[in-house]
Amino acid sequence: MNIRANILLRVYLAFGLIVLLAVAVLIRLCDVQFVEGHKWRAMADSLSTKYVNVDAARGNIYSNDGSLLATSVPEYELRMDLFAGGIEDNDVFYGKVDSLALKLSQFFADKTPKEYARYLRSARQDSSRYLLIKRQVNYQDLKMIRTFPLYNIGKYTGGLIAVQQNKRIHPFKFLAARTIGYKNENVSNGVGLEGAYGNYINGESGKRLVQRIAGGVWMPVNDEAEIAPKEGADIISTIDINMQDLVQTALEKQLIASEAHHGAAILMEVATGEVRAIANFTQVAPGEYKETFNYAIAGNQDPGSTFKVASYMALLEDKKVDTNTMVATGNYQVPGKLIKDSHGSIGVVTVKKAFEESSNAAIAQLVNTHYREEQARFTDHLYDWHLNQKLELQIPGEAQPVVKNPKNKSWNKNLTLPQMAYGYEMQLTPLKMLSFYNAIANNGRYLAPIFVKEIRKLGNPIEQFQARVINKEICSPATLGKMQAMLAGVFTEGTGKSLASKFYKIAGKTGTAQVADGNKGYGKKQYQSSFCGYFPADHPKYSLIVVINDPKGAYYAAAVAGPPFREIADRIYARDVQMYNNVEEHLVGNTKSPEAKAGKSKEVRKVYNALGIKTLYAAKGDYFNSIDTSNGLVYQEYSTLKGVMPNVAGMGLKDALFLLGNAGLKTKVMGSGKVYAQSIAAGQKIGRGLGVQIELK
Repeated sequence: MNIRANILLRVYLAFGLIVLLAVAVLIRLCDVQFVEGHKWRAMADSLSTKYVNVDAARGNIYSNDGSLLATSVPEYELRMDLFAGGIEDNDVFYGKVDSLALKLSQFFADKTPKEYARYLRSARQDSSRYLLIKRQVNYQDLKMIRTFPLYNIGKYTGGLIAVQQNKRIHPFKFLAARTIGYKNENVSNGVGLEGAYGNYINGESGKRLVQRIAGGVWMPVNDEAEIAPKEGADIISTIDINMQDLVQTALEKQLIASEAHHGAAILMEVATGEVRAIANFTQVAPGEYKETFNYAIAGNQDPGSTFKVASYMALLEDKKVDTNTMVATGNYQVPGKLIKDSHGSIGVVTVKKAFEESSNAAIAQLVNTHYREEQARFTDHLYDWHLNQKLELQIPGEAQPVVKNPKNKSWNKNLTLPQMAYGYEMQLTPLKMLSFYNAIANNGRYLAPIFVKEIRKLGNPIEQFQARVINKEICSPATLGKMQAMLAGVFTEGTGKSLASKFYKIAGKTGTAQVADGNKGYGKKQYQSSFCGYFPADHPKYSLIVVINDPKGAYYAAAVAGPPFREIADRIYARDVQMYNNVEEHLVGNTKSPEAKAGKSKEVRKVYNALGIKTLYAAKGDYFNSIDTSNGLVYQEYSTLKGVMPNVAGMGLKDALFLLGNAGLKTKVMGSGKVYAQSIAAGQKIGRGLGVQIELK
């Protein structure tokens, strides 16, 4: 063999070996990729782990009266490991999978038993270790599901995996929903108290080790988190849930009646500045309203006549006028505008009467006459009262007030001042206006409203809040006394006379303003009706504002915003016995204390004691008949005996039916009121099932 042939042989041999090696590698690659691929992919996934955050249970939000406004409850996502320890054996799994499918179908009612069985069998064939069964399952349902076939083998060995999540709920649904707010997952801050106090409520997240399995799904390695989350702190708000309910109800009822576009109402405690109720509604369909925007703190608009308190206060404080100063009403001409009283002229009247009748012409004339040469002096008062500044509320979203001064480019030296006098050419929120009235009720002490009074951790207070004092005295005591008298006069002599109560005194002011409608300006006749004040006027405890925008038909404040104001005030006064210690003050013409129906003694004693009525107790029984004497009310005990007809005379229907029912009698009722006659005389022997007729009047 020559050298050339020898070299070629060696080359061919080396090339053949290389080809064989390449074919062997290719065959092995195909085997790894296609034959053993599932095994190696699962192994690769099982080696991929990471830590993920575990959200903490968020703190609760409570109302001032202890009611739960917002809380977190556990909610579960159910998964299944089709090869868990207790069901690895095919006989165990396939022997019970149909029974499990039937149970799941009956419980969730979203698939047929065959569909569930097919779903589980297919997942078994695919070796699924983290199959989704159901989302949003509550704890009670989870307890039931754990008893299903396969799952009842064991908490971990039966294949059921329950991944806990936290769901935020509002037990009172839509009550104070906008004030409570919500956590916004997409941005750093949220809405309402949930957003403002998120750092406290959210708690501290924990850590959990998860492992990636086939399909790119991350599955918890352990049942418990490696680092346990720490639950958030609780918020104690100033909201009173009962007051919130009645404020929302009264506002919504009036919005529906007047077919208004939107409205707001705020109730605040005078001495503390604590907001007891805040309601906002927007029309979403005819006769249907929802809380979509917080007009109370973000709804900047011309306040209208409710602002006149500030104008008159400035005039009185500067001693430009007194309450008995005479002023003309009707019309007042300024360059470019005729300012008119919507109700027409009432002639030349005192400043007090002009305020009570809400004369636009009078206040425009007074302010323009006395401040025309020193216009900044008027606006300086408004700035001293911080009406141009935010209240720095505890919840986000407060609108920036707009109060002009002569340095503004939009200031018109002929028109702006008289327009501002009766509440135009400025932007104030309802809460801003209410806070100013609250200062008048609070003897001049101007407070920034608060919504949260305390933060608690594990039941212990960690931070407490009190209202910030904006002004210790907004004006002199003399001016304050005159303003309080003028506000009370609105209800005795002025525009609020039809809304006055004979049981308690109200002080406040009506306000009807024409407001702009977007790009259309004031071309469209669109109005805002408002009513702002406080009660009882002689010892103020609560301040209240009701604002209704774009009512259809009647739009004057006394007819639109007045009724819900009066309804809210009446109902709060009726439930707060601290506002009337002696009910006999209101029983004009009566010579004796009010009578009570016979019945449960405990309830009647409680009511009489709360009202300060003298009572004499003849006995301590559960039931009584009352006897009125000149020395007070005597409770005469009445004891019921088994098998003896009870005496239900003088009782209300509820107590009478209770006693007769317990005696085994079948009762027929005639009339209404108190029982005055019974067909079976008291004291007679009776048997069960016997019929008796009672008459009420």
